Amino acid sequence: MYHVYAFATPNSVKVPIALEELGIDYTLHPVNVRKGEQKSDGFLALNANGKVPVLTTDDRDFTLTESAAILVYLAEKHGKLLSQDPVRRARTFEQLFVHASGLSPAFGQAGYFLKFAPEVMPHAIERFSAEATRQLKLLDAILAGQSFVAGDEYSIADIAHFGWIWRRAFPDLTLDDTPHVRRWYEAILERAPVRRAIEKVEHLANAIT
Repeated sequence: MYHVYAFATPNSVKVPIALEELGIDYTLHPVNVRKGEQKSDGFLALNANGKVPVLTTDDRDFTLTESAAILVYLAEKHGKLLSQDPVRRARTFEQLFVHASGLSPAFGQAGYFLKFAPEVMPHAIERFSAEATRQLKLLDAILAGQSFVAGDEYSIADIAHFGWIWRRAFPDLTLDDTPHVRRWYEAILERAPVRRAIEKVEHLANAIT
């Protein structure tokens, strides 16, 4: 049995989505990042970096952090969501790296400086908001010519991008100017495993607030 330590965050939701898509049982454990529980001694024993999500097992003989690494592990172990074709596989990793180095940090930093920074910093807001918008438009251009972010097959790359697009309100972004991202997002949101995962992670937040 897998155990997932998470909250209703863009990175957390990716792991339950993958597990729901794979049809694998798991238990969700809430880590209230609003109250700083990710910095508690108990959680730091799981992830010294103090971030969700974390994947582990019943006896904790295996613990993995970083959402992209967890997605790759689950896809490889259970044989789905990651093509074995060399080119398609490389395209999937390409988008995972784009997400980890580009879209995710841009969205996160834009949201932070807009909503949580202790002082208003116009240059930082402009810089990261512009980069987040640029990343969204890059993704839109890719999706203009294909159904999914890595090609014609749904993959862990879609799950990775979906997490932050789902929480796009945090950096104050919309899909108004990215119709291909909107089409893709709505299609992903219609998937029953995705809806189940979202319901479960949102319940984590609702149950402890």
